[in-house]
Amino acid sequence: MGGAQVSRVDPSVRARSLARYALLAAAAAVLVVLLSLLDAGLVIILGGLAGLAVCAVGAWWFLAHRGAVRVLGAGLAVGALVAVLALFLNGGLWFTAPVGVVLWAGALGCARGALRADRRPDPAPAAVEPSGPPRRAVLIMNPASGGGKVARFGLVARAEALGARVILLRPGTHSDVEELARKAVAEGADLLGVAGGDGTQALVAAVAAEHDLPFLVISAGTRNHLAMDLGLDRTDPSRCLDALTDGVELRVDLGDVAGRAFVNTVSFGVYAAIVQRPEYRDAKAGTALDALPDLLAGGAGERLDALADDRPVDGQQALLVSNNPYSSADPLDVGRRPRLDGGELGVLGIRVDGAAQAADLAVRGSMSPALTMLTSRRVEVRAGAASIPVAVDGEALTLPTPVVCTLRPRALRVLVPRDRPGAADQVRELDWRRIATLAVDRPASGARR
Repeated sequence: MGGAQVSRVDPSVRARSLARYALLAAAAAVLVVLLSLLDAGLVIILGGLAGLAVCAVGAWWFLAHRGAVRVLGAGLAVGALVAVLALFLNGGLWFTAPVGVVLWAGALGCARGALRADRRPDPAPAAVEPSGPPRRAVLIMNPASGGGKVARFGLVARAEALGARVILLRPGTHSDVEELARKAVAEGADLLGVAGGDGTQALVAAVAAEHDLPFLVISAGTRNHLAMDLGLDRTDPSRCLDALTDGVELRVDLGDVAGRAFVNTVSFGVYAAIVQRPEYRDAKAGTALDALPDLLAGGAGERLDALADDRPVDGQQALLVSNNPYSSADPLDVGRRPRLDGGELGVLGIRVDGAAQAADLAVRGSMSPALTMLTSRRVEVRAGAASIPVAVDGEALTLPTPVVCTLRPRALRVLVPRDRPGAADQVRELDWRRIATLAVDRPASGARR
């Protein structure tokens, strides 16, 4: 058996097969829905949409009011969901509905697999070989971040074994992380890195970009949004240190809000106001429920007006500006950015003035006028107050108005391990036209795309 060779499936063949499976599953899901309409009637489908709208109304009352109205809203939301379920069961959809959901989920999974196997150039930042491994790497580590991941994964010992110098922050004391990074550069550091949250990552990344030094992201925070979008291993942050010996460089964009760098998002309005509360860190859900009635319906929150390039976005209750837009077309990839070097800010605004608009948003989704989604190179946020609360990568700040957000295209050099487990998931946004093209594609024998 020693001479036997393992056959490997051509990626183009795999992409074509998965694309065909995706289209077949999607067509089957549509057929199941049509058959259920013929069997149960349009009334049940309309009843389901009505139930969704009623559930949204209940959720709005729950979030925007206190006391008896909040209790009524919770009961209405739960009751609507139960009623929809009962309607589907009584209408004979107890079998067809789950089958349709499974088929659609299979279609999405196959479509994503087809895009992964597609050998077109990936939109992610192009990796380049560094000039050489860093000789004087300096890593700033927060032992309290992520519930103690620095100690749990032995990051200090592993980093020092690889020749890096570690600056360990003291828990319970305020440290000027930016000043520590600048001092490290003055002492000859040729790489800066952070094991901590995204807010700390942004501060050190700004110093690295200023001096054109490579930056190392270690996924030791709680959510690790930047690490996720870079394809890094979020389950084992010690694997991020592999970049010190076998790494490649990516050039990514760096956001700027009023002169301060951000790597992920800048939030204005409701969320930013909640983050400002001192009790938020210890009781996030309780603080939000206590604050939302005043912010949504009580007039305590500032309405925001924004100018995205030359497009007005007025009267928003919440506004999110992101360093490159988050995915919106792929239901399986919500909360991720397909690329980090697109040179555009993502803008998401929400304006819900009452239960009717909440219901409209629940039914129509991104088609609802309550939701604004666009991209821009410059965003200027205005308000009636001289200063407003702002959450920059989750950190609570207060900034004078107007607040301007911009991007510095490809300003940050990020050193990442050559082997990134999440990189395979960084596919383009789901595009059914591309799936259809892959399904019928018949490349010539021996040809390379």
